[in-house]
Amino acid sequence: MHFVDAKGILTGGKGYYGMNIYRGCSHGCIYCDSRSRCYQFTHPFEDIEVKKNAPQLLEEALRSKRKKCMIGTGSMSDPYMHCEEQLCLTRKCLEVILRYGFGAAVQTKSDRILRDIDLLDEINRNAKSVVQMTLTTYDDDLCGILEPNVCSTKRRIEVLEKMQERGIPTVVWLTPILPFINDTEENITAILKECVRTGVKGIICFDMGLTLREGDREYFYAALDRHFPGMKERYIRQYGNAYEVPSPDSRHLMDVFHKTCRDNGILSDPEECFRYIRELPERSQQMSLFDLYKE
Repeated sequence: MHFVDAKGILTGGKGYYGMNIYRGCSHGCIYCDSRSRCYQFTHPFEDIEVKKNAPQLLEEALRSKRKKCMIGTGSMSDPYMHCEEQLCLTRKCLEVILRYGFGAAVQTKSDRILRDIDLLDEINRNAKSVVQMTLTTYDDDLCGILEPNVCSTKRRIEVLEKMQERGIPTVVWLTPILPFINDTEENITAILKECVRTGVKGIICFDMGLTLREGDREYFYAALDRHFPGMKERYIRQYGNAYEVPSPDSRHLMDVFHKTCRDNGILSDPEECFRYIRELPERSQQMSLFDLYKE
C-alpha cells in the first residue's frame, strides 16, 4: 500500500460522477479485468494506491456543484478492500456525500460495507443510495477459489438482506460467468432465486461468459493451472486469444436469466439498470441537506 496526493477525484459528468478512492485491489479474484495492461498500472496490482486526500477533493468538488446528482464508486477498485478498515476513506467520502445532499451508488464484493449502512440509510432517505453486489457462484467452496480474499457468496446475500431491511435498493452484478466452471443452470438459478428473495431492483448481466485481455488473461490462466488442471488448454482450444469468452450454453442461460427477471419484475436490461443507478429523483436534485433539515 502506498499513498498519493491526487489532483482530482471525480470523473464523468452529465448527471453522474464516478470516483475511485483506491487503485489496485487485494481481493485476488482470478478473473479481474482491472489487471489488464490497458489500464497502465505503474505499480504491482496488490500494492494499493491510496488517494489519501480523496475526502478533501470530493468536498471541494461537491461544494461547487449547484445541481445534485449520484456519485458512484467501485467500478475499477473495490471501495471496501482490507485497507478500508483502518483508513475509512470510503466512509469519509460518504459523509461528504451526505453533507452536501448528493446520492451514492456503491459497488463492492465485501461485507465491510455493512459498517457504513447507517450512512447509506441516511443518504437514501435524504437523496438516494444504491448498493451493487457482485455474485458469481452460489458454491462457497468455488467462491473461495475464484474470489479468495473476500467474503463468501452467502455472506454477500446477507448484505443484500440487510440492505433490504433498511429499504436501501440493491443491484446485483451477475458477472463474470466462467465457461466450464460456474456456467451451469444450477448455479445461475440458485443465485437468481436469492436475488428474487432479497428483492433486488436489478441484475446486470451482459452475457454468460467473461472477457480476457493482456495482463488479465495471463493471471487467469495461471490460476486455472493451479486450481483446474487442463482447463487452460481447454480455453485455448475453444477461444484462442479472443477478448470475448462466452459460455457454450450462454443462450439457454440468458433465457433462464431473462425469464426469471421478467416473472419477478426485476430490471435485466443493462442500460435500464445503469439508468436506475445513475438517476437521482428530481426532488433530491433540487433540495439541499439544509432544506431537508428545515422541514
